[in-house]
Amino acid sequence: MKSNRPVRGWNLQLQIAASGSEPLFLQISRAIAADIQRGRLKPGARLPGSRTLATSLGVHRNTVISAYAELASEGWIESSRASGTFIARSLPTARPRAFTRSPQQAGGRPAKPGFELRDAPGPTEPSFPAGAFAMSGGMPDVRLAPVAELARAYGRVLRRESRTVLSYAAPHGHLRLRTALAALLAEHRGLATEADDVLVTRGSQMALDLTARTLIDAGDIVAVEALGYRYAWEAFKRYGARLVPIPVDDQGLDVDALTRLIERTPVRAVYVTPHHQYPTMVTMSASRRVALLALAQRKGFAVIEDDYDHEFHYEGRPVLPLASADSAGVVVYIGSLSKILAPGVRLGYVVAPRTLLERMAVHRTYVDRQGDQAIELAVAHLLEDGTLQRCVRRTRRIYHARRDFLGAELQRKLGDTLSFRLPSGSMAIWAEVAPDVDADAWVARAFERSVVIRSARQFAFDGRSRPFVRIGFAAHEERELAEAVRRLAQVRYNAEVR
Repeated sequence: MKSNRPVRGWNLQLQIAASGSEPLFLQISRAIAADIQRGRLKPGARLPGSRTLATSLGVHRNTVISAYAELASEGWIESSRASGTFIARSLPTARPRAFTRSPQQAGGRPAKPGFELRDAPGPTEPSFPAGAFAMSGGMPDVRLAPVAELARAYGRVLRRESRTVLSYAAPHGHLRLRTALAALLAEHRGLATEADDVLVTRGSQMALDLTARTLIDAGDIVAVEALGYRYAWEAFKRYGARLVPIPVDDQGLDVDALTRLIERTPVRAVYVTPHHQYPTMVTMSASRRVALLALAQRKGFAVIEDDYDHEFHYEGRPVLPLASADSAGVVVYIGSLSKILAPGVRLGYVVAPRTLLERMAVHRTYVDRQGDQAIELAVAHLLEDGTLQRCVRRTRRIYHARRDFLGAELQRKLGDTLSFRLPSGSMAIWAEVAPDVDADAWVARAFERSVVIRSARQFAFDGRSRPFVRIGFAAHEERELAEAVRRLAQVRYNAEVR
């Protein structure tokens, strides 16, 4: 009877049959050659010494020496007394055989699973070309992030509190960060919050997912903005929601249309971006805000408020969130620190009634267990000492100037193609395209010139084209914006534009 013995040695894993009919040294050499052929062992990779491998395998050292000699004679490995044994950098001319016989493979592994897959969510945004001007909107300039301050705070946290922050913790987020966020929201956004009213997440997308996971049952109706954020829609659909689009105009979500829907059928939740509507950047009017909250209270549905870039408002005072006027516990408020710091620093949060947050925390334990306590505490320090607040003030001034610059450049070089009003906040300009221009084709041609903007069709619930484009300004300096606009004009007019 064969006795298979899986063995580990550095990056080497083999299976040998001690009672097999084939000599052990051949089993070892052929197992190593097979791993080289299927690409798991790469040219130049170091192999364990003969004594180490023999001990791991439980065989005589001479058996391993014979196996290595066999491999060396076939050209698979090369040895030197001074440096050790390595996979040959110049392998035999025979092509390595595939891990499977399937012609569709990648890196020696099967490219397709041997089981059925469910349909994937809708398409994601394509990868940007190298060096592209990322002007699809919503992208901050990571060059403005307080990197040095964050690095120092992170280092202090690890040096002084590693035993705490590197261990398991509650799924709600670090208490210091929740406390700092509660203070920030109370002071600047009018939310009467305490630490226990806040759940920290890895970005606002996780906050959306946890909200949907907790609130939505299959078949529930969720009303969404007809021009809006597709990633939120997919989060709701993932848990079985039936999405119904509600029109958006220059006053934000059409609450009268939402009311007519609710009179016909029960609605579980409505997802809105009232401060800077995504993607049009309009602000929901005061009358509609009052009407939406009253309707939610009367009909008992949740208002999921995504306040994704509250800090970046350039004219007048920012409008307070719906959550600041919520006395009935109907608003689930979602925010993010990723626009202040950088998208790679995955920090978002939810403010909601505590019973809902507790259920969300339970769901979070099965998805992520907990957040990154070290980075959460480091960011809490930056909030407590005012570093992030100073960063926001500086960044807001820069983005304001970039908004004005981009508007002027678009007017100068594309004034007969685009009509727009400068938004009072956010990170992009929403512009109407002249009737003789195919917005989708223009966006595609711009992408070929490494300028990434987005057409209205990419935000439309019905997928239909509309004569609008969204052009972001936050992520680029003025000289970069000027070059991007020059390229947009070039592909618009098929001529060199200076």
